Amino acid sequence: MVTIRLPAALFVIFLLTHSASGSYPRAQNVTWRSTNFKTILTWEPKPSANYSYTVEFSAIGRDKERNPHCIRSTATMCDLSVFLTDLSVCYTADVLSTPLLGELTELTEFPNTASSRFCPSKDTEIGRPDFKLTKDKKKTTLYVSDPITALFKDGHQQTIRDIFSDQLQYKVTYRRNKSTGKKVLYSKSNVIEVKDLDQGESYCFNVQAYIPSRDTDKQLGEMSQTQCTKDDNQSIFEVYSIGVIAGRPSSSSCC
Repeated sequence: MVTIRLPAALFVIFLLTHSASGSYPRAQNVTWRSTNFKTILTWEPKPSANYSYTVEFSAIGRDKERNPHCIRSTATMCDLSVFLTDLSVCYTADVLSTPLLGELTELTEFPNTASSRFCPSKDTEIGRPDFKLTKDKKKTTLYVSDPITALFKDGHQQTIRDIFSDQLQYKVTYRRNKSTGKKVLYSKSNVIEVKDLDQGESYCFNVQAYIPSRDTDKQLGEMSQTQCTKDDNQSIFEVYSIGVIAGRPSSSSCC
């Protein structure tokens, strides 16, 4: 039997390397989450008391960078919104399992898990827009507010219109109140007139951002809250229940 004796220094390095790499499990479920260009990388599990995580990211084909807030951190998320400045390219990220902040190690490489590819202009979800309704005898008009993003330019917080420009449209879905039949129209404008409505009837509306240049499953944004116009011909029996009307005292009733 041959016994191999390692020099003391090498033996210490071996132990440090072996124990360190063995105590740093790789991150799992590394996922991009992005709405209106608020882009956060998340992963699991929550680290134990003896290790942390460091995030490295880069545009495809470019040098890796780090967010200073995501170096040897015990968090399981990293906000990269302000670092992904070129919205037209794609990015990848690596989550490294690293020693705690201030802890020394002999390791030069750490266990890491790579993310999928993320392309901001193609992949960020678009949040629901707000809108206001006005109505006259000829038409109902929707005034849509562009959702704001997490991005700033020259001190101005940008909207999705600032970023997508004429690529952005809005999809309007509407129906007669209490009806299931729906109609749809598309508009490149934030001021949308709907004219094919029955006089005096109440209609309900929903709005979504629509970007036809994207992949099919990313073209539509989140649907807005429903808003309905008033029914001009609403009778007293529709405003109040029959029981309420029957129970109401007449004007000649005595106190």
